[in-house]
Amino acid sequence: MESFEAEAVVIGAGAVGLAVARRLALDGHDTIILEKNDHIGMETSARNSEVIHAGIYYPRDSLKAKLCVAGKRLLYEFCASHGVPHKRLGKLIVAQAGQDSQLASIAKMAADSGVDDLEPLSRREITAREPEVTAQAGLFSPSTGIIDSHQYMLALLGDMTLVRGACVTAVRRIGDGWTLAVESNGEEFALRTRLVVNAAGLWAQSVAARIEGLRDIPPLFIGYC
Repeated sequence: MESFEAEAVVIGAGAVGLAVARRLALDGHDTIILEKNDHIGMETSARNSEVIHAGIYYPRDSLKAKLCVAGKRLLYEFCASHGVPHKRLGKLIVAQAGQDSQLASIAKMAADSGVDDLEPLSRREITAREPEVTAQAGLFSPSTGIIDSHQYMLALLGDMTLVRGACVTAVRRIGDGWTLAVESNGEEFALRTRLVVNAAGLWAQSVAARIEGLRDIPPLFIGYC
């Protein structure tokens, strides 16, 4: 069995795995990405709404709120600097008669989480923005947008090393590093690394169950490789 080495290995080439790998590479780590499918982002990352969320609905000080608010700014900057198609479409949040308190609650939660650009709208202002919507009051979120997730993932990938059709069958602890047993296109090879990141998405628990010392973790879904 052939053996290869890398300083870091990321399992999974969805949006998260690619972003992690890019960060590792930018920090100077020799990084390899392993993807079980034929192309990047063929599962969850290719089947979403492609919305850039503003962070409006998350509780104050929660990780979701912190990461969403900071992440949207970084994402818009990345898209602009790397030519990734995107657009700040904005979003209308509308309320009917008797829902003023709910609308105020949303506005407060957003403000508490650092979303400082919501604009209150009257019935007339809502109609001017969207004639097909009838509401008594509303909020406009200018930092909600959309993104081409496929082009985003390609931009993240850049010229990093990607092994497609690569199934991780076992991860063993060897000294201060790890050795991964990998099957790819009918061949097997060993990959030695200091750092392993499990970014396998829906299959992350199944991959974790193959890590030495974590065998008691039951696979969440059956069918990973």
